[in-house]
Amino acid sequence: MKIGGLIKFTLIDFPGRPAAVVFTQGCNFRCRYCHNPELVYPHLFTEPVAEEEIFSFLQRRQGSLEGVVVSGGEPTLHDDLPAFMARIKALGYAVKLDTNGSRPDMIQELIDKKLVDYIAMDLKAPLDKYREITEVDTNTDILRKSMDLIRQSGLAYEFRTTYDKEVLTEADIENLKQLTDNIHYRVQECLPVAKEKATLKVLHKEI
Repeated sequence: MKIGGLIKFTLIDFPGRPAAVVFTQGCNFRCRYCHNPELVYPHLFTEPVAEEEIFSFLQRRQGSLEGVVVSGGEPTLHDDLPAFMARIKALGYAVKLDTNGSRPDMIQELIDKKLVDYIAMDLKAPLDKYREITEVDTNTDILRKSMDLIRQSGLAYEFRTTYDKEVLTEADIENLKQLTDNIHYRVQECLPVAKEKATLKVLHKEI
């Protein structure tokens, strides 16, 4: 796993659980409003955090943390994600996956192997606007497949959209509510980059 950093404690990223957040490097989308470009663009990558540093931290926090969020970047791009999440589960943690839904086969594997407890899938835009927002060609049938897998998994889940008013409209949000039947769907405001960076300063520090 190429790990870009760690947030050691959060009460908001894993509903109902005190958790840590592990950020993976690399993403196949290029969303214009992305607030973590250092996890997306290879020329901005820093030296990856060693997996053993992450697991040493998690071992020390057993009993005080209950969950680990695996976020990114896009975690499902990493073929060793199942092995990584299995190690987290073996320590007794619940695991939440943040994903853009572009690799349904990986999502299916995680579900089948019982390696994930909660899935949050980002819906970047109405399906007919994905190319405009992500700046890559996206097979929206794949996104629909991921949505169906998540809905049918029996796991806790949510679909969510970052509402950047410079690229999305109220009509777009209404379209997405219809796509999800407005069930387990959440709209989150787009935070200023500088504000989000203040949160991410803990990446690479004092693990």
